[in-house]
Amino acid sequence: MALTDNTRGALFMMGSMTAFTLNDACMKSLSGEMPLFQALVLRSIPVIVFLGIMAWRAGTFRTRIGRKDQMLIALRTAVEIAAAYFFISALFHLPIADVTAILQALPLTVTLAGAVFLGEAVGWKRLLAILVGFVGVLLILRPPFLFGEGGGFSVYSIYVLLAVACVTVRDLCARRISVAVPSMTIALAAAVGVMSLGAVGSLTQPWQPVSATSAFWLGGASFFIIGGYVFSVSAMRSGEIGFVAPFRYTSLVVALLLGLFIFGDWPDQLTLLGSAIVVATGLFTLYRERLTAKRQRQGLRPR
Repeated sequence: MALTDNTRGALFMMGSMTAFTLNDACMKSLSGEMPLFQALVLRSIPVIVFLGIMAWRAGTFRTRIGRKDQMLIALRTAVEIAAAYFFISALFHLPIADVTAILQALPLTVTLAGAVFLGEAVGWKRLLAILVGFVGVLLILRPPFLFGEGGGFSVYSIYVLLAVACVTVRDLCARRISVAVPSMTIALAAAVGVMSLGAVGSLTQPWQPVSATSAFWLGGASFFIIGGYVFSVSAMRSGEIGFVAPFRYTSLVVALLLGLFIFGDWPDQLTLLGSAIVVATGLFTLYRERLTAKRQRQGLRPR
């Protein structure tokens, strides 16, 4: 039976989120094997080689990029670098399911930031969903000013929030970059930026010998992040974004399973409740965005 474009897009999105989460698990497994910056450098090398070859074959390097797009790509790369540092630092110290659950708030933060900074129309229903979603984030983080001491809150909890803020800015930049700019150019710039972070940071840390175990996890991280890139591009080119986007929450399911079977972690009830709230409000927000886009195509006023 032939698959529809939406079905293919959903499968590609699930594959992308699974691959990215498996990359996260491999990087987390390196936390006791080698310093963060060394891991970033060694993981980035095969990724850059792969993206460089793909960009060269696609003729990407011959594309002229305007001044405005150059500035947006530079800003996007800068926040990608910051997001990588904050996210992987948090991943080295927190359960993978907790970190992934907080990242599921991205549809909420991108929608809110789009309304505040880009003037995009957001109705009261989506604003209410965003507010409820942030309550779910608080249940996962359990900051001391609400839950007292001993709730598991640490500086790395703040790092996850900073990573979410950086990725939100990254996605807003992507919205403003001209469609004439090849996606491979943007991805390659980000990969080079992250490796540059690792190279500079590694000057402050002694490099560790790469054991067979470390090489295994590094190989896995490089393989899966490349797979994530390939599947994510395919997902955006197959089916309707409004249908495909909700399948990004596959990453949370995968993170829960990896946390249980590889790291022996399972979130407590409050974290699971917060995760459910974040996912539910994120799905509602994506659904409302799909309805709004449909109304705009029909010439009706968004609400």
